[in-house]
Amino acid sequence: MRLRTVLATATAALAATTALTAAAPATATPATPAAVDSATHHACSPSVSIDRFSDALDKTTYEGTFVGNFSALAVDRDGSLAALADRSSLFGLHARTLQPERVVQLADEKGAALDSEGLVVDRDGTRLITSETEPSIRRYSRDGRILDRLPVPSSLLVAPAGRATSNQTFEGLTLLPGGRTLVASMENAISGDSTDLVRFQTWTRTKGDHFRLGAQYAYRIDAGLGVPEVQATPDGRLLVLERGFTAGVGNTVRLYLADPRRATDTSGIENLTGQAGVRVIKKRLLADIADCPSLGATAKQPQPNPLLDNIEGMTITGRDRGRLKVLLVSDDNQGATQTTRFYYLRVRV
Repeated sequence: MRLRTVLATATAALAATTALTAAAPATATPATPAAVDSATHHACSPSVSIDRFSDALDKTTYEGTFVGNFSALAVDRDGSLAALADRSSLFGLHARTLQPERVVQLADEKGAALDSEGLVVDRDGTRLITSETEPSIRRYSRDGRILDRLPVPSSLLVAPAGRATSNQTFEGLTLLPGGRTLVASMENAISGDSTDLVRFQTWTRTKGDHFRLGAQYAYRIDAGLGVPEVQATPDGRLLVLERGFTAGVGNTVRLYLADPRRATDTSGIENLTGQAGVRVIKKRLLADIADCPSLGATAKQPQPNPLLDNIEGMTITGRDRGRLKVLLVSDDNQGATQTTRFYYLRVRV
């Protein structure tokens, strides 16, 4: 999402199985001067440490396409990284060096560009991709052909068709372990809901690898923040990024562990106003990224920690000694004051 300035002050249980969909881990070790490596893990909190970061792709191009504007990451079936730009480009990156190896241009049914935000590589290698424009979720082939389009509840459509605010819709997308349940996170609240409650919509896989609408859940965001990304953990819980921006101060980015399994299905509730009897998704703070060591990073604008930028994408690339290896990426909005930066975390859940 092309992030607006946001003041930082301002179940039905999910049927999740417990085996993570197989994918080759991406154990990237950027070999550039912009990459910082360490033999030890650097603590951001008791649950999260950062190994290193890489600015290797900042302000670069590949085959005439700007490399940046990244909004989502996924591990592809061949072990490479799929990196989605919010301006209708899907890159394939080398898992170790991050160097681009391919790029595919995406479009809607009329050939128009997408505001592409969320990404899942499905078990057959096709791509499920959200666009904030309507919002929508489409299935694409590896070469960018539209294969399917998923239904979206009318209330989540952008006004006047629905109650969502433009540019505040489907930012995060993830497939729960077992591959039967898809989850999309709205970035911010829809009209009529409490401003601190965002909706997570699910879909259930049907025959032919189509998806039908499933349950919906409420997630409570911190004041002034929104949800740019969600990622399923191997046990069916969710890693949730919350993010905001304050002019002159910089970004706030927090990583939460969320458990939707006992949350209330809110698909039949017109207005979420904190009413009794509605159980929201439980969450627990894993780390505020501002508390990570800066590792020598520099920032192009004021930040609470120079390591911070407009972090928007996240994927789990593997496991190591009981911790999840989590890769984050920032969206530089193709601007001079922001950086395309990759962050290599280890997370204990």
